Amino acid sequence: MPRPRRIAIPILVIGLIIAMLYVVFSATSRGGSRDRVAKFAVGTLAALDTSERGELAPPAPFAMLDGSDTNLQAFEGKLILVNFWATWCGPCEREMPSLAALQAARGGDRFQVVAISVDSAEDRDYAVRRLGELAGTELTFYHAPPERWDIVYDSGARRGFPTSVLYAADGTKIAQFAGDADWSSYEAVALIDALLAD
Repeated sequence: MPRPRRIAIPILVIGLIIAMLYVVFSATSRGGSRDRVAKFAVGTLAALDTSERGELAPPAPFAMLDGSDTNLQAFEGKLILVNFWATWCGPCEREMPSLAALQAARGGDRFQVVAISVDSAEDRDYAVRRLGELAGTELTFYHAPPERWDIVYDSGARRGFPTSVLYAADGTKIAQFAGDADWSSYEAVALIDALLAD
């Protein structure tokens, strides 16, 4: 075998081994011990984003079922999972039963799922009915039609719907998740349990 090949082949093999080790260590250390929330970014929650942690919940108003206004500050003292959803959004409807299951399993004085419909004002009644069909009585209806989307934009829901945002009891952002997830999964329930244990 010519001398250049004898040198090139071992260098290539060593390079591949180093690249494989880098990939393995990167995948297994995601979040690591430095970030106790990011370590739950696996499985169904792999896209959990903690980059905006510590930002205050926006004060923008949204409507309750009776039409009166509220805001996220009304939930201070509770860990909340704010979910922006719409009836015209298939992934939103797909994840709604798992949000209801999470509320049933962990909801109470210290935790609540806050499902905010972003449907138009004309579709409000249909959205109320659809939430009942998808989530039973577990979730309370909240509404932010497009003309009141300040709450959506200010919360960081920039990538479309559904988007879910976790806020701590002190009103600061913990993490957000763009897209649908199985909120009744082991990872999701473990994340809520870990945050409630603080």
